[in-house]
Formats: sequence, C-alpha cells, structure tokens
Amino acid sequence: MSSSLLVVGRNKDKMFQEVLSNILRFYDYLLKRTDARVRDYPLMQSPIQMTVILLGYVIFVLYVGPRCMANRKPFCLKTTMIVYNFSMVAFNAYIVYEFLMSGWATTYTWRCDLCDPSSSPQALRMVRVAWLFYFSKYIELLDTVFFVLRKKHSQVTFLHIFHHSILPWTWWWGVTLTPAGGMGSFHAMVNTCVHVIMYTYYGLAAAGPRFQKYLWWKKYMTAIQLVSVNSFKFSENKQMCYYSITFWHAFEYCLGQWKALSKNKKNNKNNQKNKKINEPQYEKM
Repeated sequence: MSSSLLVVGRNKDKMFQEVLSNILRFYDYLLKRTDARVRDYPLMQSPIQMTVILLGYVIFVLYVGPRCMANRKPFCLKTTMIVYNFSMVAFNAYIVYEFLMSGWATTYTWRCDLCDPSSSPQALRMVRVAWLFYFSKYIELLDTVFFVLRKKHSQVTFLHIFHHSILPWTWWWGVTLTPAGGMGSFHAMVNTCVHVIMYTYYGLAAAGPRFQKYLWWKKYMTAIQLVSVNSFKFSENKQMCYYSITFWHAFEYCLGQWKALSKNKKNNKNNQKNKKINEPQYEKM
C-alpha cells in the first residue's frame, strides 16, 4: 500500500515538474519574441513587474484601502483632484497629438494600415507614443485610489476595476509582441480622445458648484464611451487577435449593463420622490 502511494506521489511530482517546465519554456519563448525597440523602456522587460503592480492595485482598492478608511473621515482632495484631472487632460492631449504625428495625420490611409517594424524615425515615434499610452494606464490607477481615500465606494464598481486592471495588462502584451502602430493603435488614439473629454469633466466637477452649469453634457459621457468601443470593433482587420475582440465585446457589455443599472437607480429614486410628494399630508394634532 505504501509503495503504491509512493509511486502515485512520484508521478504527481513528475507531472507538476513537466507542467512547470512547459510554462517556463513558453514564457521564455514569448520574451524572445518581444519587440527589441521597447525592451529598454520602463516596465517593459518582463510582465512580472506589471502583474505585481496590478495585483497590488486590486488588493488595495478592494481590501486594504476600505479597511484603512473604515474608521477615518474621507480625505478632502479638492485641490489634488483639480490638478490631477487637468494634468491628465494635458497628458492625454499630448498622446493624441503624438498618435496623429506618428502616422494617423501623416502617412496612414485610415483603411488597413500595417504595423511598421522598422527603426525609422516615424516608426520609433509610434513606439514611443504606444508606450506613453501604456504608461498612462498606470497613472489612471490613481482614479480608484482617490475614490477609496474619499470613501466614494459606490464608484468603485466591477466595471471600473475590470477596465483599470485589465487594460494595462493586455497592452503590455500588445506593445511587446506586435510592432506598435497600424490599426492596432486606432483604439488607443480614440480611447485617449475620450479621456481628454472625461478628465475635463472630472476637473470641472472637482472645481465646485459654480462650474456645474458647464457640465450639461454629463449625460452623453457613457454614450461617448460606447461609441469609442464600437469604433475600435469596426476598425479591426485580420491582423487583430481574437482575444482582443472578445475583450472589447465584454467591456461593451459591462458598460451597457452599468448604464442600464444607473438608469434604473435614477428611475427608482424619482419614483420614490414622486411617491413621497403624492402621499396625503396629515396635520399634526
């Protein structure tokens, strides 16, 4: 009996070693295929650093942050939020400009433009702006950190965490395994345009009530996001990977569900308000 258990144990150990060996070989294979033009950029040497940062982000916003803030008052970050949001407007506007100058406003045909794997000045400029877009996703993690510190827990939704944690991870593989540029950069440029609009709204909202009259376009924000997602799907060509198509369909579904949920909450709130108004009022005795 003991000998048979020993054999089973050895077989399991051998199987585990084979699986681990195959994973490591596949990992080495992927690293060898990475674009040499981006290897010297920060956070591009391996996916380990990126994964650790994103795991730390998820753990903080879901567990550590809320527990630390449980018995504390919300932080007043008005000035910080104004500076942060308008800095992001400027940064994203610069990224849009670089995408345009790297091809979309110069040599691209807006049809099925291919990636340029060369080391020409324009190709290297596209590599640089692709990395800037990727790096901006780490800065945007502060959005959720500010929500936690201000105890805006209702805004830390599944969609919000899914978007902020998955997009940097997918873009690391996109930037390293395929040459930057081509149709693959279209959704990044559109996404950055949307972020210019979004951070402008957030900056004005953080500035206080006197700027509320300039935020009449708030109701169009979700529609703008949905249009940007669909614009990416229509721009896809045969070079695009199936997993990226699936990701954007999933994100569109989550965004649509969030919009429907927000609308239902607003309707329920209005119904309760109307019910309260229509209730008969009795004079106090």
